[in-house]
Parts: sequence; structure tokens; C-alpha cells
Amino acid sequence: MSLYFVTRHPGARDWAAEEGLAVDRILDHLDPAIIQPGDILVGSLPVNLAATVCARGGRYLHLSLDLPPELRGLELSAGQMRDCGARVEEYQVRRIG
Repeated sequence: MSLYFVTRHPGARDWAAEEGLAVDRILDHLDPAIIQPGDILVGSLPVNLAATVCARGGRYLHLSLDLPPELRGLELSAGQMRDCGARVEEYQVRRIG
């Protein structure tokens, strides 16, 4: 089992380290082919990639924020992420049809 954190944002990397999120690998982008049953992936993936992670037997933990409109599209620091209620929430996603 591996724990992956997918992010290209330095503030998110800092936040994860400060929160004690012990990851095996930080990835800028996900190649879903690496996911094995039992792997855990943390990130903010598009729904189709989250569904692929789950279909491959992985667990998807979404990095959620309560982001106000004025911060959208900006690079956030770890502190700003905390101020926006950054948290990891598990989702099970599957494609229908």
C-alpha cells in the first residue's frame, strides 16, 4: 500500500507536511496506472480520475477547502489553506454506465 499526494501547489505541500500527512510520494500529476488495490490518494482530482482511482481498488481522499471567491485561482500558503478549513475527506466515486 502506498500513500500518494497529488498536487502541484507549494502551499499544499507545506500544509501536508505541517499537518503530519506522511506520504510515500508527492506527484505533480497522476498516472492512474500506478494505483494498486489498497493505495491511498490524497488530492483534488477531477471526478473521472477519482473514479479511476476507486475502480482500481484505491481510496480517494479529497483535499477540501471552503474557498471564498476572492481567493480562487490564487496560490495559497499553508496558513491560508488552514484559514479556509483545509481538510481531507474520503469519497467513493464510480462511473455509472
